[in-house]
Amino acid sequence: MSDFAPRVFSGVQPTGNLHLGNYLGAIRKFVALQESQDCIYCVVDLHSITAQLVHEDLKSQIRSITAAFLAAGIDPKRHIVFNQSRVSGHAELAWIFNCVARIGWMNRMTQFKEKAGKDRENASLGLLAYPSLMAADILLYRATHVPVGDDQKQHLELTRDIAIKFNNDFSERIAEAGLGTEIAVGEETVNGYFPITEPLIGGEATRVMSLKDGAKKMSKSDPSDLSRINLTDDAEQIARKIKKAKTDPDALPSEPKGLEGRPEADNLVGIFAALAEKTKADVLSEFGGRQFSEFKPVLADLAVEKLSPINGEMRRLIDDPGHIDAVLKDGGERAGAIAEKTMRDVKDIVGFLR
Repeated sequence: MSDFAPRVFSGVQPTGNLHLGNYLGAIRKFVALQESQDCIYCVVDLHSITAQLVHEDLKSQIRSITAAFLAAGIDPKRHIVFNQSRVSGHAELAWIFNCVARIGWMNRMTQFKEKAGKDRENASLGLLAYPSLMAADILLYRATHVPVGDDQKQHLELTRDIAIKFNNDFSERIAEAGLGTEIAVGEETVNGYFPITEPLIGGEATRVMSLKDGAKKMSKSDPSDLSRINLTDDAEQIARKIKKAKTDPDALPSEPKGLEGRPEADNLVGIFAALAEKTKADVLSEFGGRQFSEFKPVLADLAVEKLSPINGEMRRLIDDPGHIDAVLKDGGERAGAIAEKTMRDVKDIVGFLR
Protein backbone atom coordinates (compact mmCIF):
# COMPACT_ATOMS: atom_id res chain seq x y z
CA MET A 1 0.00 0.00 0.00
CA SER A 2 2.76 2.43 0.99
CA ASP A 3 5.92 2.87 3.00
CA PHE A 4 3.94 3.56 6.18
CA ALA A 5 4.69 1.28 9.12
CA PRO A 6 1.61 -0.92 9.65
CA ARG A 7 -0.53 0.32 12.53
CA VAL A 8 -4.06 -0.57 13.63
CA PHE A 9 -6.40 1.93 15.27
CA SER A 10 -9.92 1.39 16.52
CA GLY A 11 -12.26 2.80 19.13
CA VAL A 12 -15.45 2.03 21.04
CA GLN A 13 -17.90 4.58 22.39
CA PRO A 14 -18.55 4.58 26.16
CA THR A 15 -22.34 4.52 25.89
CA GLY A 16 -24.21 1.86 27.85
CA ASN A 17 -23.25 -1.77 28.34
CA LEU A 18 -21.12 -3.52 25.77
CA HIS A 19 -22.89 -6.48 24.23
CA LEU A 20 -22.20 -9.62 22.22
CA GLY A 21 -22.22 -7.68 18.95
CA ASN A 22 -19.47 -5.36 20.22
CA TYR A 23 -17.44 -8.37 21.32
CA LEU A 24 -17.78 -10.44 18.12
CA GLY A 25 -17.69 -7.48 15.74
CA ALA A 26 -14.86 -5.56 17.35
CA ILE A 27 -13.21 -6.48 20.64
CA ARG A 28 -12.38 -10.10 19.83
CA LYS A 29 -10.78 -8.91 16.60
CA PHE A 30 -8.78 -6.34 18.58
CA VAL A 31 -7.34 -9.15 20.69
CA ALA A 32 -6.37 -11.24 17.67
CA LEU A 33 -4.77 -8.31 15.82
CA GLN A 34 -2.46 -7.43 18.70
CA GLU A 35 -0.53 -10.67 18.10
CA SER A 36 0.72 -9.45 14.73
CA GLN A 37 0.18 -5.67 14.60
CA ASP A 38 1.11 -2.45 16.35
CA CYS A 39 -2.27 -1.52 17.86
CA ILE A 40 -3.88 1.57 19.39
CA TYR A 41 -7.27 1.01 21.03
CA CYS A 42 -9.28 3.99 22.18
CA VAL A 43 -12.37 4.66 24.27
CA VAL A 44 -13.83 7.41 22.09
CA ASP A 45 -15.46 9.55 24.76
CA LEU A 46 -15.61 12.66 22.55
CA HIS A 47 -17.90 10.73 20.20
CA SER A 48 -20.21 9.81 23.07
CA ILE A 49 -21.54 13.37 23.41
CA THR A 50 -22.56 13.80 19.77
CA ALA A 51 -26.04 12.28 20.20
CA GLN A 52 -26.40 12.71 23.97
CA LEU A 53 -24.64 15.65 25.58
CA VAL A 54 -25.34 14.90 29.25
CA HIS A 55 -24.53 11.45 30.64
CA GLU A 56 -25.29 10.19 34.13
CA ASP A 57 -21.79 8.88 34.74
CA LEU A 58 -19.51 9.10 31.73
CA LYS A 59 -16.43 8.28 33.82
CA SER A 60 -17.81 4.90 34.88
CA GLN A 61 -18.78 4.13 31.28
CA ILE A 62 -15.24 4.93 30.12
CA ARG A 63 -13.85 2.63 32.79
CA SER A 64 -16.33 -0.11 31.84
CA ILE A 65 -15.23 -0.11 28.18
CA THR A 66 -11.60 -0.18 29.28
CA ALA A 67 -12.36 -3.10 31.59
CA ALA A 68 -13.92 -4.96 28.65
CA PHE A 69 -10.79 -4.37 26.55
CA LEU A 70 -8.56 -5.73 29.28
CA ALA A 71 -10.86 -8.62 30.26
CA ALA A 72 -11.05 -9.78 26.66
CA GLY A 73 -7.26 -10.01 26.51
CA ILE A 74 -5.88 -6.73 25.17
CA ASP A 75 -2.40 -6.10 26.60
CA PRO A 76 -2.06 -2.39 27.51
CA LYS A 77 1.71 -2.71 27.97
CA ARG A 78 2.47 -4.12 24.52
CA HIS A 79 -0.08 -1.82 22.88
CA ILE A 80 -1.83 1.46 23.69
CA VAL A 81 -5.19 1.71 25.47
CA PHE A 82 -6.46 5.20 26.31
CA ASN A 83 -9.49 7.47 26.26
CA GLN A 84 -9.74 9.95 23.42
CA SER A 85 -10.32 13.17 25.38
CA ARG A 86 -6.87 12.84 27.02
CA VAL A 87 -5.21 13.70 23.70
CA SER A 88 -6.11 17.16 22.38
CA GLY A 89 -4.84 16.31 18.91
CA HIS A 90 -8.08 14.47 18.14
CA ALA A 91 -10.11 17.68 18.38
CA GLU A 92 -7.42 19.81 16.70
CA LEU A 93 -7.09 17.55 13.69
CA ALA A 94 -10.87 17.12 13.47
CA TRP A 95 -11.24 20.88 12.99
CA ILE A 96 -8.72 20.88 10.14
CA PHE A 97 -10.56 17.90 8.60
CA ASN A 98 -13.86 19.78 8.96
CA CYS A 99 -12.32 22.27 6.57
CA VAL A 100 -11.07 19.52 4.24
CA ALA A 101 -14.34 17.52 4.11
CA ARG A 102 -17.27 18.73 2.01
CA ILE A 103 -20.79 19.20 3.37
CA GLY A 104 -22.12 16.93 0.64
CA TRP A 105 -19.91 14.13 1.94
CA MET A 106 -21.35 14.52 5.43
CA ASN A 107 -24.94 14.71 4.22
CA ARG A 108 -24.53 11.33 2.54
CA MET A 109 -23.57 9.55 5.75
CA THR A 110 -26.20 6.86 6.36
CA GLN A 111 -25.73 6.78 10.13
CA PHE A 112 -26.42 10.52 10.43
CA LYS A 113 -29.67 10.08 8.54
CA GLU A 114 -30.65 7.16 10.79
CA LYS A 115 -29.71 8.83 14.08
CA ALA A 116 -31.05 12.27 13.24
CA GLY A 117 -34.29 10.84 11.85
CA LYS A 118 -36.92 13.23 10.59
CA ASP A 119 -35.85 15.97 13.02
CA ARG A 120 -32.53 16.69 11.30
CA GLU A 121 -32.70 20.41 12.00
CA ASN A 122 -32.58 19.68 15.72
CA ALA A 123 -29.61 17.29 15.57
CA SER A 124 -26.32 18.54 16.95
CA LEU A 125 -23.59 19.77 14.64
CA GLY A 126 -21.38 17.18 16.31
CA LEU A 127 -23.63 14.38 15.05
CA LEU A 128 -23.26 15.63 11.48
CA ALA A 129 -19.51 16.22 11.76
CA TYR A 130 -18.49 13.21 13.84
CA PRO A 131 -17.25 11.18 10.83
CA SER A 132 -14.64 13.93 10.46
CA LEU A 133 -13.62 13.35 14.09
CA MET A 134 -13.46 9.63 13.34
CA ALA A 135 -11.11 10.37 10.45
CA ALA A 136 -8.97 12.45 12.81
CA ASP A 137 -8.91 9.60 15.35
CA ILE A 138 -7.45 7.28 12.74
CA LEU A 139 -5.13 9.62 10.88
CA LEU A 140 -3.74 11.32 13.98
CA TYR A 141 -1.76 8.08 14.41
CA ARG A 142 -1.36 7.60 10.63
CA ALA A 143 -3.01 4.22 11.07
CA THR A 144 -2.86 1.96 8.03
CA HIS A 145 -5.65 -0.43 9.04
CA VAL A 146 -8.93 -0.23 10.95
CA PRO A 147 -11.06 -3.24 11.97
CA VAL A 148 -14.62 -2.20 11.12
CA GLY A 149 -18.07 -3.71 10.94
CA ASP A 150 -20.20 -3.42 7.82
CA ASP A 151 -21.98 -0.37 9.25
CA GLN A 152 -18.71 1.58 9.58
CA LYS A 153 -17.37 1.00 6.07
CA GLN A 154 -18.88 4.27 4.82
CA HIS A 155 -17.10 6.25 7.54
CA LEU A 156 -13.78 4.66 6.64
CA GLU A 157 -14.41 5.60 3.00
CA LEU A 158 -14.81 9.20 4.20
CA THR A 159 -11.51 8.90 6.10
CA ARG A 160 -9.85 7.81 2.88
CA ASP A 161 -11.47 10.69 0.94
CA ILE A 162 -10.22 13.19 3.53
CA ALA A 163 -6.70 11.77 3.43
CA ILE A 164 -6.63 11.87 -0.37
CA LYS A 165 -7.92 15.46 -0.53
CA PHE A 166 -5.49 16.66 2.18
CA ASN A 167 -2.57 14.96 0.41
CA ASN A 168 -3.59 16.46 -2.94
CA ASP A 169 -4.32 19.98 -1.65
CA PHE A 170 -1.01 20.20 0.20
CA SER A 171 1.11 17.98 -2.06
CA GLU A 172 3.72 20.67 -2.81
CA ARG A 173 4.13 21.68 0.83
CA ILE A 174 4.34 18.05 1.93
CA ALA A 175 7.14 17.51 -0.60
CA GLU A 176 8.93 20.76 0.33
CA ALA A 177 8.89 19.79 4.03
CA GLY A 178 10.23 16.34 3.24
CA LEU A 179 7.25 14.78 5.01
CA GLY A 180 5.83 12.77 2.11
CA THR A 181 5.58 9.03 1.69
CA GLU A 182 4.85 7.13 -1.52
CA ILE A 183 1.19 6.04 -1.46
CA ALA A 184 -0.69 3.88 -3.94
CA VAL A 185 -4.05 5.45 -4.88
CA GLY A 186 -5.73 3.17 -7.39
CA GLU A 187 -3.24 2.63 -10.20
CA GLU A 188 -1.34 5.83 -9.39
CA THR A 189 1.40 6.49 -6.86
CA VAL A 190 1.33 9.85 -5.10
CA ASN A 191 3.43 11.55 -2.46
CA GLY A 192 1.33 12.22 0.63
CA TYR A 193 1.42 12.65 4.38
CA PHE A 194 -1.59 10.57 5.45
CA PRO A 195 -2.03 6.89 4.56
CA ILE A 196 -5.08 5.65 2.65
CA THR A 197 -6.35 3.50 5.50
CA GLU A 198 -7.59 0.00 4.70
CA PRO A 199 -10.53 -1.74 6.40
CA LEU A 200 -10.13 -5.08 8.14
CA ILE A 201 -13.41 -6.98 7.78
CA GLY A 202 -13.83 -10.70 8.15
CA GLY A 203 -15.20 -13.67 10.00
CA GLU A 204 -18.73 -14.76 10.75
CA ALA A 205 -21.23 -12.47 12.50
CA THR A 206 -19.49 -9.21 11.63
CA ARG A 207 -22.92 -7.65 12.14
CA VAL A 208 -24.82 -9.21 15.03
CA MET A 209 -28.54 -8.53 15.00
CA SER A 210 -31.12 -8.09 17.76
CA LEU A 211 -32.37 -11.25 19.46
CA LYS A 212 -35.89 -9.83 19.16
CA ASP A 213 -35.74 -8.68 15.53
CA GLY A 214 -33.32 -10.12 13.01
CA ALA A 215 -33.68 -7.05 10.80
CA LYS A 216 -32.27 -4.68 13.44
CA LYS A 217 -28.68 -4.47 14.63
CA MET A 218 -28.01 -5.51 18.23
CA SER A 219 -27.83 -2.21 20.08
CA LYS A 220 -26.99 -0.80 23.50
CA SER A 221 -29.82 1.70 23.06
CA ASP A 222 -32.60 -0.83 22.40
CA PRO A 223 -35.20 -0.42 25.18
CA SER A 224 -35.54 -4.21 25.54
CA ASP A 225 -32.70 -5.84 27.44
CA LEU A 226 -33.81 -9.15 25.91
CA SER A 227 -32.66 -7.87 22.52
CA ARG A 228 -28.97 -8.22 23.42
CA ILE A 229 -26.50 -10.24 25.48
CA ASN A 230 -24.49 -7.83 27.59
CA LEU A 231 -20.89 -8.68 28.42
CA THR A 232 -21.83 -8.23 32.08
CA ASP A 233 -24.71 -10.79 31.90
CA ASP A 234 -24.25 -13.90 34.05
CA ALA A 235 -24.77 -17.46 32.82
CA GLU A 236 -28.44 -17.53 33.81
CA GLN A 237 -29.20 -14.26 31.99
CA ILE A 238 -27.38 -15.42 28.84
CA ALA A 239 -29.27 -18.72 28.75
CA ARG A 240 -32.62 -17.00 29.34
CA LYS A 241 -32.09 -14.46 26.57
CA ILE A 242 -31.12 -17.11 24.03
CA LYS A 243 -34.11 -19.25 25.04
CA LYS A 244 -36.42 -16.25 24.45
CA ALA A 245 -34.71 -15.17 21.20
CA LYS A 246 -37.12 -14.82 18.29
CA THR A 247 -37.04 -17.65 15.73
CA ASP A 248 -39.36 -19.13 13.11
CA PRO A 249 -41.21 -22.48 13.19
CA ASP A 250 -39.06 -24.24 10.56
CA ALA A 251 -36.13 -26.53 11.24
CA LEU A 252 -32.60 -25.35 10.57
CA PRO A 253 -31.54 -25.80 6.93
CA SER A 254 -28.64 -27.98 5.90
CA GLU A 255 -26.78 -25.23 4.02
CA PRO A 256 -26.44 -21.40 4.26
CA LYS A 257 -28.64 -20.74 1.22
CA GLY A 258 -31.57 -22.04 3.27
CA LEU A 259 -31.14 -19.10 5.69
CA GLU A 260 -32.21 -16.59 3.05
CA GLY A 261 -35.38 -14.80 4.11
CA ARG A 262 -34.99 -16.10 7.67
CA PRO A 263 -33.18 -13.23 9.46
CA GLU A 264 -33.57 -14.57 13.03
CA ALA A 265 -32.33 -18.03 12.06
CA ASP A 266 -29.45 -16.50 10.13
CA ASN A 267 -28.53 -14.36 13.14
CA LEU A 268 -28.45 -17.24 15.64
CA VAL A 269 -26.47 -19.48 13.29
CA GLY A 270 -24.04 -16.60 12.67
CA ILE A 271 -23.59 -16.05 16.40
CA PHE A 272 -22.90 -19.78 16.93
CA ALA A 273 -20.42 -19.79 14.05
CA ALA A 274 -18.57 -16.74 15.37
CA LEU A 275 -18.38 -18.03 18.95
CA ALA A 276 -17.23 -21.47 17.79
CA GLU A 277 -14.87 -19.94 15.19
CA LYS A 278 -16.52 -21.95 12.43
CA THR A 279 -18.41 -21.08 9.26
CA LYS A 280 -22.19 -21.07 8.99
CA ALA A 281 -21.84 -24.04 6.66
CA ASP A 282 -19.99 -25.96 9.40
CA VAL A 283 -22.74 -25.20 11.91
CA LEU A 284 -25.54 -26.21 9.55
CA SER A 285 -23.80 -29.45 8.60
CA GLU A 286 -24.05 -30.36 12.29
CA PHE A 287 -27.49 -28.93 13.13
CA GLY A 288 -29.31 -28.97 9.78
CA GLY A 289 -32.78 -30.49 10.11
CA ARG A 290 -32.94 -29.92 13.87
CA GLN A 291 -35.40 -27.64 15.61
CA PHE A 292 -34.49 -24.48 17.50
CA SER A 293 -35.59 -26.19 20.72
CA GLU A 294 -32.49 -28.39 20.30
CA PHE A 295 -30.19 -25.73 18.88
CA LYS A 296 -30.78 -22.96 21.40
CA PRO A 297 -29.56 -24.86 24.52
CA VAL A 298 -26.31 -25.78 22.73
CA LEU A 299 -25.88 -22.16 21.65
CA ALA A 300 -26.54 -20.97 25.20
CA ASP A 301 -23.90 -23.36 26.61
CA LEU A 302 -21.38 -22.15 24.03
CA ALA A 303 -22.11 -18.48 24.78
CA VAL A 304 -21.74 -19.03 28.52
CA GLU A 305 -18.46 -20.90 27.99
CA LYS A 306 -16.98 -18.09 25.89
CA LEU A 307 -18.35 -15.07 27.78
CA SER A 308 -18.26 -16.11 31.46
CA PRO A 309 -14.47 -15.66 31.85
CA ILE A 310 -14.72 -12.16 30.35
CA ASN A 311 -17.71 -11.39 32.57
CA GLY A 312 -15.84 -12.37 35.73
CA GLU A 313 -12.68 -10.46 34.84
CA MET A 314 -14.69 -7.35 33.89
CA ARG A 315 -16.36 -7.34 37.29
CA ARG A 316 -12.99 -7.68 39.03
CA LEU A 317 -11.48 -4.81 37.03
CA ILE A 318 -14.46 -2.51 37.53
CA ASP A 319 -14.01 -2.99 41.27
CA ASP A 320 -10.45 -1.63 40.89
CA PRO A 321 -10.91 1.77 39.19
CA GLY A 322 -7.44 2.90 40.23
CA HIS A 323 -5.87 0.23 38.04
CA ILE A 324 -8.05 1.18 35.06
CA ASP A 325 -7.21 4.86 35.50
CA ALA A 326 -3.49 4.04 35.57
CA VAL A 327 -3.80 2.09 32.30
CA LEU A 328 -5.60 5.01 30.64
CA LYS A 329 -3.10 7.55 31.94
CA ASP A 330 -0.13 5.56 30.64
CA GLY A 331 -1.85 4.94 27.32
CA GLY A 332 -2.80 8.60 26.99
CA GLU A 333 0.80 9.70 27.48
CA ARG A 334 2.09 7.26 24.87
CA ALA A 335 -0.68 8.13 22.40
CA GLY A 336 -0.07 11.81 23.05
CA ALA A 337 3.57 11.54 22.04
CA ILE A 338 2.60 10.12 18.64
CA ALA A 339 -0.20 12.65 18.19
CA GLU A 340 2.05 15.58 19.05
CA LYS A 341 4.46 14.68 16.24
CA THR A 342 1.57 14.41 13.76
CA MET A 343 0.10 17.77 14.79
CA ARG A 344 3.50 19.50 14.48
CA ASP A 345 3.80 18.17 10.93
CA VAL A 346 0.21 19.05 10.01
CA LYS A 347 0.51 22.60 11.33
CA ASP A 348 3.68 23.07 9.32
CA ILE A 349 2.01 21.66 6.19
CA VAL A 350 -1.09 23.85 6.58
CA GLY A 351 1.09 26.90 7.28
CA PHE A 352 0.29 27.75 10.88
CA LEU A 353 2.95 29.64 12.82
CA ARG A 354 4.17 27.45 15.68
